[in-house]
Amino acid sequence: MKVDPAVQRKLLELADVDAELARVEHRRRTLPELAEVAEAEKAVQAKRDARVASDTTLADLDREVKRQEKEIDAVRAREDRDRGLLAGGTVSAKQMTDLEHELATLQRRQSSLEDDLLELMERREAVGLDGQHAGVELAKAEEALADANRRRDDVLADLDTTQARRDADRVRLVPGFPEPLLGLYERVRRNKGIGAALLRARRCGACRIELDRSAISRIASAAADEVVTCEECGAIMVRTPESGL
Repeated sequence: MKVDPAVQRKLLELADVDAELARVEHRRRTLPELAEVAEAEKAVQAKRDARVASDTTLADLDREVKRQEKEIDAVRAREDRDRGLLAGGTVSAKQMTDLEHELATLQRRQSSLEDDLLELMERREAVGLDGQHAGVELAKAEEALADANRRRDDVLADLDTTQARRDADRVRLVPGFPEPLLGLYERVRRNKGIGAALLRARRCGACRIELDRSAISRIASAAADEVVTCEECGAIMVRTPESGL
């Protein structure tokens, strides 16, 4: 295949564009910010679960406190009624004995219920403090997630800008190449990653392998407009005064 040497040298511009586009795509897939966002999301979910668990426990304790208070009120009401009957002097001796026994039982019951209520209130206070701490930790985790998202979005925006610029460069360059040359370039690029490279100091710029004497002799004897390729990687080798031929 014969192509004007100036057109062949233009392939180096296209190869630079494609190399940067490949780097952009690789960077987009392997951004450390993506892993940071994923970890931050896990942290937020864990803190959110802790907050929900704390809120659920607190709600359960609130219900238990109300139930306990209601039971204490019922015992007190029963005790007030019995004391009222005793004070009224309208009950028989046997009823009085029964009321006094019941009052003693109610007092013991009230004391036990009040002890239980005190324990519940202490537990509720502790859980409430845990809930406040969980809320603070959740807020911190959400802030860290928002920061990770912002940094990821900033990097992606920069990559989008670079890709748009390089896509435009590619659209500008591609029409300048004859179809056979462009077809060869694209086939090699798809298979090997690099379609064309500079032959510098007798070394292929694509695979970095130094050519042997027979390859150098073959290339040196080829016409200036002859398209030459690397025997190792297949990339188009563009010759310039730097090639060392």
